[in-house]
Amino acid sequence: MPLLRKLHLYLGCIFAPVLIFFACTGGLQLYNLHESSKDGSYRAPKLLAAMGQIHKNQNLPRDPRGSGKALKVFMVAAATGLLLTTLLGVFMAFRLSRSARPVLACLTAGVALPLAMLFLFR
Repeated sequence: MPLLRKLHLYLGCIFAPVLIFFACTGGLQLYNLHESSKDGSYRAPKLLAAMGQIHKNQNLPRDPRGSGKALKVFMVAAATGLLLTTLLGVFMAFRLSRSARPVLACLTAGVALPLAMLFLFR
């Protein structure tokens, strides 16, 4: 168990910055704040537009070098790291909790709440 906790800790620290970046830029993209409107009523700030480009295409705007190739490899590693650290976290939650009920309740809520919002609040 100490080895799994260390693995969870270090993988989490390696990938935390990119996950924070994607959480922030993804939140901005929910309301299309990274793209200027076609009618000109909203002009996206350059920083938000660049961050959106990195989020969506893994490169900088108008980058002829194709910088996205190396970044895509890192993003696949980040996605794998997120999956692995999440699974390790769930495993540790079951192992370190006195009862499995709260863990199961939270996991169930984590599945049920988004589904309820998706289907009930259209």
